Amino acid sequence: MKLEGEGFLLRIYLGEQDKWHHLPLYEAIVLKAREMGLAGASVFRGPMGFGARSHLHTAKIMRLSEDLPVLIEIVDKEEKINAFLPELDKMESDGLITLEKVHVIKYRAKTDKP
Repeated sequence: MKLEGEGFLLRIYLGEQDKWHHLPLYEAIVLKAREMGLAGASVFRGPMGFGARSHLHTAKIMRLSEDLPVLIEIVDKEEKINAFLPELDKMESDGLITLEKVHVIKYRAKTDKP
């Protein structure tokens, strides 16, 4: 797959403990994105953050197992992101979702051919 030029960056902010059908929500989202053929997705775990309820989530030693913030980033063409949004809406109840235009410089998979 080759993706260059104008694309869109979908960012999904949620909590580490959020679930979807007994799976971590971040895992369910990434698996759905892969199933739908999106270009790629990455999950980032944050050491500290807060959201709409202003509840502070932190990785301090005494609170290591708390619900830490998670960010998922997905980049693809506008039409593929737009097709994914209704599926995401079915899974996401709390959190923040943003979308912005990006300029993709390079996105290519290596081939096994010499």
